[in-house]
Parts: sequence; structure tokens; C-alpha cells
Amino acid sequence: MQIEIRPCDEGDAPALALVGQATTLETYPGILPLADMLAHTAHEHGQARYAQWLADRDYRIWIAELAETRCPVGYVVLSPPDLPVPTAAGDLEIKRIYVLATYKGAGLGARLMSTALEAARAAGATRVLLGVNGLNRAAQAFYARQGFTQAGSRTFQVGASAFDDLVLARGV
Repeated sequence: MQIEIRPCDEGDAPALALVGQATTLETYPGILPLADMLAHTAHEHGQARYAQWLADRDYRIWIAELAETRCPVGYVVLSPPDLPVPTAAGDLEIKRIYVLATYKGAGLGARLMSTALEAARAAGATRVLLGVNGLNRAAQAFYARQGFTQAGSRTFQVGASAFDDLVLARGV
């Protein structure tokens, strides 16, 4: 199955929301209570959130789709940093990088990361940051393989649940 990565346009909000909601359900069913997961995905992975980002010139989003059907299977969001660590003018944030579970392990996450890092370099960035749930060991291992190291931490609120997240960084 061939997967293509392309820059998003304003019509991609529904597909981004679908992947965001699906990956949240795949990743956190044993960690998040249902009410927290529903509230979080309705707000943070609703079409309005993605439409807002797609309209913002400071955000860049790429979607991974099955070539034959255009069905979305992942995406990456590059944005100005909004993390509780000291930042500099040359910093950008990978706000989200999500891949549906069925497509993990075949290099798609690395392709999406490479796309974002290349864009960050082209924009003159010197460092890229991201936040990751402290319980998500698989994601942490992926980021370590991509050269990220811990730069700080934060508390991330999901409904009534608070989580300790790691803030990671790497040069571009």
C-alpha cells in the first residue's frame, strides 16, 4: 500500500479530526476515563480546532493518505512553540504527530517527522520541541530514535485527569 504525504489545505479539517480522534482512542483507552477522552477529543480534535490551525499562517500541517483511496492514516503539525520551557526565536514545536496503529512500524512516523524537520530547517529554525505523555513509552522510544532528548516537563490536563508530560527537543 502506497502512502503519500502532502501539505494540508482548508478542506482537510474533517480528515485531521478523524485521525486525531481515532489515535486518541487507540492510544489511551486504558489510561483515560471515557468522559475525559470524549471531552478532550471533542475540543482538541474537533474540526473547528483543525480549521483554526489550517487558517493560521504560523501553522504547517501535512497529512499522510493512502494513495489509492485518499483515506487519511496520519499527520504532523508544526507550529510556534507553546510549551513551558524557555524558547528562542529559532524554535518551533511539533504540536502533533499521529499515525493510526495499523500503519505504525513501517516508517510512516519517521517520514512525517522528516517532513516537519525539513520544513523547520527551511524556515530557519534551529530547534524543534514537542510534548509527550509520560506514560506513552512507545512514543518516547520513537522520539529518542529521532534524536530528541528531554528539555523539561509539564502537567497536561485531559478532562479531570492530569498527566506528567515530557518536553523533548532536538536541533534541526
